[in-house]
Amino acid sequence: MSEATLFPPIGMLAELTHRCPLQCPYCSNPVELLKGNRELDTQTWAQLFRQAADLGVLQVHLSGGEPTVRRDLEELVDGLAMRGVYSNLITAGVNITEDRIRALAEAGLDHVQLSIQGARPATTALISHMHSAYEQKLDTARRVRAAGLPLTINAPIHRHNIEEVPEFIELALSLGAERLEIANVQYSGWALVNRDALMPSREAVEKQMEIVAAAQERLRGIMNIDFVTPDYFATYPKPCMGGWARDAFMVAPDGTVLPCHAAQTIRTLTFERFGERTLREIWTDSPGFNAFRGTDWMQEPCRSCDRREIDWGGCRCQAMAIAGDAAATDPACIKSPIHARMGMLVADAQAAAKTDKGTEFIYRRIAQVREPV
Repeated sequence: MSEATLFPPIGMLAELTHRCPLQCPYCSNPVELLKGNRELDTQTWAQLFRQAADLGVLQVHLSGGEPTVRRDLEELVDGLAMRGVYSNLITAGVNITEDRIRALAEAGLDHVQLSIQGARPATTALISHMHSAYEQKLDTARRVRAAGLPLTINAPIHRHNIEEVPEFIELALSLGAERLEIANVQYSGWALVNRDALMPSREAVEKQMEIVAAAQERLRGIMNIDFVTPDYFATYPKPCMGGWARDAFMVAPDGTVLPCHAAQTIRTLTFERFGERTLREIWTDSPGFNAFRGTDWMQEPCRSCDRREIDWGGCRCQAMAIAGDAAATDPACIKSPIHARMGMLVADAQAAAKTDKGTEFIYRRIAQVREPV
């Protein structure tokens, strides 16, 4: 991509920590989680946010792990508010007091996105590995609304809760959410480790799509429902983060600046940490960021495809994981020469569902777990 076509980023995902009281097996965090002693300190995060604002970032999503385990969260929110940057807290919604939510609102927090693992208490307990999580999440949702903050409910969908989609819709309505995200699990990080235990059937996915489409029409103007298509059942891929390093980026807890969650799984690329270079230098000149910008890097059939500036080649990390080549056509695309492999992986997961491999989770923990082959 030439300098003339390089635009400033408008969005940033800040993973403040990998620490989390939940152990969800679908987590997109890397399998090698970073301990608290490797996290950026308050002043470094504040400096990074100032540079992000100078660079053009308009919204910052504060995530983790669980970002509320950071005692400096209010200070970081206040710094963003002082620069007029929109802040969205992405939280698991447990162990958060009413006073903490009120303090975050007073600091200038703009929005809360609350993840709920199941529309039923038992499902949430199974996925989160925390017995009281469901009740705590509902309490948090009510406190968020009482504090006057807009609320999004995030429902990560997989085999064990896909039948609960209608209940998720009614739950989000009852909690006063302005938005519901039906987010089919994307298989990276811990979700890739647990793919066979998480993958739903094609029939369940198709039924889910019909339910969501009907609800979107029924609730138009009442609650916005966003649907994240599951890649393994797609015809065409999604643009990863809007396109590799096109208008957004993320920062890991140790300050490593990345084009997307799973970018470090592409072992041929290196990524730089904030502090070693400025954010502007990394965004503009980093070899890792420039590796898949624009369309010049594309192979066929992507290079001559009329969708090349719609999906921007899809997910490079998925291409790496399934095709073994980060520059290959995303296997989610029907034009990929190995698109059929996606269907084979779905079939393998359905076969595994009848065995221990398909029914037992490897829960997310601060420890190293071997990646699947």
